[in-house]
Amino acid sequence: MPPNPPKSSVLCHRLNTAPNTSSNNQKNNMMIKNQQQQRAPIPEAVARYHTHGVGPNKCCSAVTQEIAAPVSTVWSVVRRFDNPQAYKHFVKSCHVIVGDGDVGTLREVQVISGLPANSSTERLDVLDDESHVISFSMVGGDHRLSNYKSVTTLHPSPSGNGGTVVVESYVVDVPPGNTKEDTCNFVDTIVRCNLQSLAQIAENLARRNSKSSSACPK
Repeated sequence: MPPNPPKSSVLCHRLNTAPNTSSNNQKNNMMIKNQQQQRAPIPEAVARYHTHGVGPNKCCSAVTQEIAAPVSTVWSVVRRFDNPQAYKHFVKSCHVIVGDGDVGTLREVQVISGLPANSSTERLDVLDDESHVISFSMVGGDHRLSNYKSVTTLHPSPSGNGGTVVVESYVVDVPPGNTKEDTCNFVDTIVRCNLQSLAQIAENLARRNSKSSSACPK
């Protein structure tokens, strides 16, 4: 992990295959704490979802996005495992092939042209409506992101403005011929674009909801 990580890279806990010494563990923990201090504080209850064990041929990173909309509004978009294209612009289409939206549901995703992928089969691993956590894994398809696992959490903005902080972390195998830095830069770009799109959609939805509420007779 670089000593001065980019703003989007947070909460990534790397584990070496060699036995860790006490000093190595302390160094890893300090790096995570330093990254958190550079941004809005991440609650411990949230941070634990974004701790990934990473071997020598894997990489992990995380992206944060603040959204000027309530958690409930943002979650109504994020939790739709059957409709990722609502805010993920790189997704051309999505079809549920197994399940009805509960944990274990499988979806077949087709991506737009121009990416080094055509399709992805993805499994819903976690859907926690109370804690606002969703996680999925890529289990098949025509792409280069082998053993990709993503975790997305939502929590209220610490600024107290009624907004939401979204954290999306992932761990993935480094494709042959690529470096960890190349892989993280590529995936970070996609995740960042997705979350920026999510912010725009959720904020527009919140404004519409606010107008509808104010228009209702009291």
